Amino acid sequence: MNTVVIGAQWGDEGKGKIVDYLASSADVIVRYSGGANAGHTIVTGGKQYALHLVPSGILYPDKTVYLGMGMVIDPAALFTELAMLKENGIDWEGRVFISDRAHLVFPRYREIDKKRDSERKHPIGTTGRGIGTAYSMKSERDGIRIADLFWKEKTAELDEADRAFIAPYIERLEKMKVDITAEMYRLKGKKILLEGAQGALLDLDAGTYPYVSSGMSCASGAPVGAGMGPRDIDRVLGVFKAYSTRVGNGPMPTEFNTETQSELYHYVRETGREYGVTTGRPRRCGYLDLVALRYACRTNSISDLVLTHLDIYDELDGIEACVAYDIDGKIVTDFPADIGALNKAKPVLEQFKGWKTSLKNCRSYADLPEQARSYVEFIEDYCGTPVNIISVGYERSDTFMRLDPFTRGAEHGNGL
Repeated sequence: MNTVVIGAQWGDEGKGKIVDYLASSADVIVRYSGGANAGHTIVTGGKQYALHLVPSGILYPDKTVYLGMGMVIDPAALFTELAMLKENGIDWEGRVFISDRAHLVFPRYREIDKKRDSERKHPIGTTGRGIGTAYSMKSERDGIRIADLFWKEKTAELDEADRAFIAPYIERLEKMKVDITAEMYRLKGKKILLEGAQGALLDLDAGTYPYVSSGMSCASGAPVGAGMGPRDIDRVLGVFKAYSTRVGNGPMPTEFNTETQSELYHYVRETGREYGVTTGRPRRCGYLDLVALRYACRTNSISDLVLTHLDIYDELDGIEACVAYDIDGKIVTDFPADIGALNKAKPVLEQFKGWKTSLKNCRSYADLPEQARSYVEFIEDYCGTPVNIISVGYERSDTFMRLDPFTRGAEHGNGL
């Protein structure tokens, strides 16, 4: 049973927490795309972990994790992260493996990234981690994979700085490298949890191009990055927040107006702790964009939605969500590819009553107040996709499911 977890918005939806929550039921966890530009925050036992490359499941002592062939890996960042885990009592050795087809990120890629973005007429807002350059080198067939480190003729082509950078890591990487396709075939029939990076709306093809990431953050990238075939995927979980956020430049039709809605903007950002794990940058915040969410469901065959940060609205008298765009006086309900149109889009909002009570102790769908359930059910009806996992806090325990994602068939967990 192979289950994929993707972000259904512009990233930062809480995928890391959900992967951590589900990892207890999985046999192995695979990160299939992205690089150190991603950031997952896990809070468990009162301790917080910030992960960028290592799959969230590593926090369970009996789980094995894989970094897939769709990833681009900065060895310095990887081993710094692994050292952090060891310092915090997480024994990772013998449990972290890397696809020998994954590409490497070299230090000089960072400066190339920053220079390219600064020279664009419309900067994308890159994290400057060299990720875009690594994927660009990969597509131009000039990249270096883990496997290439053991191909003498190839390493001889590297410049002196690149060779000096990679030399201290070669022996350690050799111990961790695997043929991930062979591994996944060996594990056939096991419960495999596949973890994406960024979000569906940042996918290179389906996202708000050119304001996107360089890798495949869509569900289709999961079998590619994990060395599987498309028929090997059983369920796709799309994680989204009760509101929308975005980091960097690009269209965001439901963004709060900083002049007229500064109090709401500040409340959501501070209550939701909306600051980038990787960069520390404050995130842009806005109403839940159901037009974009439904588009993500359709383009990724999302079988189950996962709602996070629902508790952020606990203190509000009422909340709103976007159900359509007003673009030059025309009502639009399908997500446009035209960036100019998205930049002009004004949200058409649906109003909902607030619940004015803490959701912190809710441990089942039935525990939610009626107003919160009404909000959830409206989302389900609009997107045509069930919300089967809900998070009401930062701790691992502040999460409950209506349907086990490692099952096939039924759409809802009987309202539990």
